Amino acid sequence: MGDTMGKEEVLQNAVNIIRGLTGVRDAFLLDEDIKAQMMAEENTVMGSGGTTVDNQGIKEAFKRQYVIALVKDPRFRPPPEPTILMMSDGVEVGKEIFPWTAHEVEGENVVWLSDGFCIFVDRIQDKPTSFVMPPVSFPELNPSNGCKDVVSCSPAPTTDLMMRKWHGMEDNGKLASVLVGFNLVDNE
Repeated sequence: MGDTMGKEEVLQNAVNIIRGLTGVRDAFLLDEDIKAQMMAEENTVMGSGGTTVDNQGIKEAFKRQYVIALVKDPRFRPPPEPTILMMSDGVEVGKEIFPWTAHEVEGENVVWLSDGFCIFVDRIQDKPTSFVMPPVSFPELNPSNGCKDVVSCSPAPTTDLMMRKWHGMEDNGKLASVLVGFNLVDNE
């Protein structure tokens, strides 16, 4: 954070950095009350066929001092890492694949569930599977602008809608949200 910027300046700067990214329609800090409501909603989310969904990203983001919600349109940059994995007893049996990472699964025995998600056939076990949404890096916030321990994640659609209503926004299926959690550099 340095001697030149106080906490409020770092927070406003972080919001402004995010607001300045291509495709971001709005960005705002979440308070503790809405974060508690959002976490309660996340704990009720189930995948198709009753598969559990473990949003580890939101759990990690909410452990941070501050969380900025950004509402984005399709012009926003793609995530730097997969945002959804399929796990079975600690083994990654499926994951999100991007066009630029498709080469990573060449030669693997995979079944494509969609254009962007594959299952590793040879890793399938006779054990329950769950979808895991891991924390994802967010390089735009970093120690150079007073932020550390930065993680991002996507909330479930129902959680996203709850958060947008809290902020006075209408539901719009063409928009999605990303949550960015971080600590301040000088707050040890």
